[in-house]
Amino acid sequence: MRERLEYWLVVVVARSLGAMPRTLARLFADALTWFVYRVMCRLRHVGQRNLELAMPELSVAERERILRGVYRHLGWQLVEFCRMTRYTAHNTLNWIRTEGLGNYRAAAARGKGVLVLTGHLGAWELSSFYHSLMGHPMGMVIRRLDNRPLDAYVNGIRCMHGNQVLHKDDFARGLLTAMRAGHTVGILMDTNMTPPQGAFVKFFGMDACTATGLAHVARKTGAAVVPGFMLWEPSEQRYVLHFGPELAIPHTTDVAADILAGTQICAAATEDWIRRYPDQWLWIHRRWKTRPAGEPGLY
Repeated sequence: MRERLEYWLVVVVARSLGAMPRTLARLFADALTWFVYRVMCRLRHVGQRNLELAMPELSVAERERILRGVYRHLGWQLVEFCRMTRYTAHNTLNWIRTEGLGNYRAAAARGKGVLVLTGHLGAWELSSFYHSLMGHPMGMVIRRLDNRPLDAYVNGIRCMHGNQVLHKDDFARGLLTAMRAGHTVGILMDTNMTPPQGAFVKFFGMDACTATGLAHVARKTGAAVVPGFMLWEPSEQRYVLHFGPELAIPHTTDVAADILAGTQICAAATEDWIRRYPDQWLWIHRRWKTRPAGEPGLY
């Protein structure tokens, strides 16, 4: 009964927001996220702590502005997700564009598969959907929702134009198969991990336990690693799907060193994009929760 209630609540909200004009839907989302920002103190405090740790040079007012922007962009992403079933290649022309697509195409042309390095930055749900909408379907590594009917509903939207879901509980085999077939898979690797799935690399100058799976697969298969992020560009008043230059993952005789170095390269690339768009990253996630042995917790 609880699962069915959750499912229908989400469906009703999604269809209602999806039916509204974007401007009205964003106003509704702004009000909702302002309420969450004020009421859910724990998340707000996590965001404030993360910004203190990662960007100590900023003033309190600057960090507050960034954090408020995080909530605003989360609300806007909710709006876009609820509207995605209506999108076509034609009706998105005026408010979404791609930059650096040549980087992706050159990587795909090698035929060894492409791992799109991405994260919880900008409109990550819209990025893979739009990429498939424009004729480039891809796989996505995600965690299953506990509510299975809701999981099926959300994935049905994600996969409308050929995308495929690879669940985290059994993604290694799927990733290797996809790369050997020359396919593309997007991996969000900006969340806190625990050993042995993660290793400590520098992220905003601090040790952060980071997933090593992408570096493992890239080294094993020779797949290209290309950063890809869908960001809101205020100057253009539209989203831009950016593809950065291919990252050089080491491939020497020292496997462990290669994987650690490759993971560090990916973390540094992700940090670079976050620093460019700090108000669009998910600062309310406890990114530095896992600490090296003997170190005290940061939260």
